[in-house]
Amino acid sequence: MSQDWEIAIQRTINNNVPRVHKILENHKYILDLAKKLREAKMRVLSDLETYVEQTLEAVKRTGGNAYFVNNAEEAKEIVGKIVGKGKIVVFGKSMVAYELGIRKYLQQLGNEVWETDLGEFLIQLADEPPSHIIAPAVHMTKERVAKLLKEKLGFDVSESSSHEELVQKVREFLRNKFLSANVGITGANAVAADVGSIVLVENEGNIRMSTVVPPVHIAIVGVEKIVPTLEDALIEALVQAAYAGLYPPTYINVTSGPSSTGDIEMKRVSPAHGPKEFHLILVDNGRLKASKDPILREALLCIRCGRCHLHCPIYRVLDGSWGDAPYSGPMGAMWSYIIYNDYKPALYCTHSGNCKEVCPMKINIPRVLEYIKYMGNKQRSDK
Repeated sequence: MSQDWEIAIQRTINNNVPRVHKILENHKYILDLAKKLREAKMRVLSDLETYVEQTLEAVKRTGGNAYFVNNAEEAKEIVGKIVGKGKIVVFGKSMVAYELGIRKYLQQLGNEVWETDLGEFLIQLADEPPSHIIAPAVHMTKERVAKLLKEKLGFDVSESSSHEELVQKVREFLRNKFLSANVGITGANAVAADVGSIVLVENEGNIRMSTVVPPVHIAIVGVEKIVPTLEDALIEALVQAAYAGLYPPTYINVTSGPSSTGDIEMKRVSPAHGPKEFHLILVDNGRLKASKDPILREALLCIRCGRCHLHCPIYRVLDGSWGDAPYSGPMGAMWSYIIYNDYKPALYCTHSGNCKEVCPMKINIPRVLEYIKYMGNKQRSDK
């Protein structure tokens, strides 16, 4: 365990874990919402193909464009055609886009591409994989962040700079990127099958900028993020924020097609001040296969709160490198198998069970990882 990691992860745990306990104690209705959300997500996962089709049709009704892709190659082809070359692209945050290699692909096409989530921005500068599902630069101490910003961008900061000073410097740098961007790319916390809306929860404001300022908005989302209704999607945003320890969230964004107005005779037309184009790309990449397995299906319930990471003894001693990027920690061990067919991260699990106890979706992560270990042994014996 590196000294930087030991310091960074202990600071993170001290900042986050007590705060989540306090949130759940003070807002007990979150527990009921989490239970309702699990039920809604299970309904979708039991008939995922039907909900995919329903979502695609709903997006088209709002004036958006919707696509279903099987893998990274198909996703890159669609995104490449929409974006083109020589553009400025801002990423609000999308783990699925990272999974598919979208940012580096767009850079190879000759586009200027910037991550705008602070953590993602830092690991882009460092050219490192994320170490946590919602706090991708959790392995970096404040002192290392200051050094990175000074070395890579020439910022006038030092190791004694405050957290606030470091954030302000990044804000100033990225503001111009937002205002000059041609395309904004995000993920989604949830997608409502009934109306085709995507819901994004955030605190920085970068997602709001990425989805409103550029004339084109692309959302790249795994099919497991589909929920039956917009009500369910909003519930997912609340539950995710609470279990992530950032409650109430600063922003909850709802996007339903391109920008629109009804201010002339109450006739709704598009576009208005926001994006003139909205594109939703629903991604399979192993998810549909997992949904048909009664044990692996549980992993698709994950809402990416990252709580399992901070309660796992293995994650804490492995310097945040447990799992295949961008998926790390206990949930990452499950997702490494679903997406990359890599069973090896599951072998590290010692089945302490803390992850299961703190998971808002009550995913039996130890059981899923035990199953993946079995499947890995079967793969080896079949060779």
